Amino acid sequence: MHYPFYTATPVSDCCTSPVDLPSAPQLVHLRTEGFQADKDYLPDPGLVDAVNTALLLGQPLLITGEPGSGKTQLAYHLACQLGYPVLRFDTKSTTQARDLFYSYDVLGRFQGLQGHEVRKRPQDYLTFQAMGLAILMANEESQVEPFLPADFEPHVHRLLGEQFVFHRPQRSIVLIDEIDKAPRDVPNDILNEMENAYFRIPELGTLGTQIIQAPVECKPILILTSNLEKPLPETFLRRCIYYHLPFPEEVRLREIVDIRLAKYTGIHNFLADALQLFLKLRGGGLRKKPSTAELLNWLLILRELFKEETHPHPLVEEPEKTLRSFSTLVKTVEDQKIAEGILMQWREERKKR
Repeated sequence: MHYPFYTATPVSDCCTSPVDLPSAPQLVHLRTEGFQADKDYLPDPGLVDAVNTALLLGQPLLITGEPGSGKTQLAYHLACQLGYPVLRFDTKSTTQARDLFYSYDVLGRFQGLQGHEVRKRPQDYLTFQAMGLAILMANEESQVEPFLPADFEPHVHRLLGEQFVFHRPQRSIVLIDEIDKAPRDVPNDILNEMENAYFRIPELGTLGTQIIQAPVECKPILILTSNLEKPLPETFLRRCIYYHLPFPEEVRLREIVDIRLAKYTGIHNFLADALQLFLKLRGGGLRKKPSTAELLNWLLILRELFKEETHPHPLVEEPEKTLRSFSTLVKTVEDQKIAEGILMQWREERKKR
């Protein structure tokens, strides 16, 4: 079945048999699935300088920018060059400082004691998170073995693949994504731990008084991202190298499209008009400006909508069809009305040329 897959009137022979849908074009969502870190990322010179500064000084790198601007993918691009694994932590509004290092199943521990479970070691109720796991793996296994739960190896394999073996100190890249989602106290609560790459586990009793610390030569490379939803504490910012990802100019957007959508034919037939209209929308007063990721999704929609069109400028000649494609770019009722006006104004300008 070809696009469109859903219509206002059902086709009779599809009512009883399932429809085969295409595989989702995963790489345009700027996620790690389907993303080729060595080929699909295009850092600007300022970002390259910021990364090198952070590596030289051994400080965390804080990257800000609009959602969908490629902040997260930097970690994977860097990992591709340095050969280190990426351990990712997705920050939530309920995140506490401890959560970056480990989680502890207090209820499971209590129930295990009450039920005389075989799994009686307190370590077996631990699950190490990105920062804690990176610090552990920076040490010799024999040094941190007393802290490891029974399922530590399967847990590492789930994160890093079956081929990964923890047998020697391993440096890692830790990605703390969207740190601005956390409560304001969290960044301040991890200042020393972040700077010196250590933590404790109080739940382990006497063992919990010992510090687990990464050796200097294997200290994790820490990358934090923020969508600027709320300001971060100044004391936290002082300990970071900072870079704001600017929104790309038209020439750079074209380069990004060329890299990310190279395997999709037909897009360049209308790319110049699409980029021009996209930038008009971004500069036209929308409350929520469309991102680079949304641009890539939109281009795939346009490719399907205008597959059979023979007009040299289908976005100009078919405004109704173009407007129908805006669902991936425009996300509020107010912006929908503004976007329609921008489209019509842009269309009139293009027709006068």
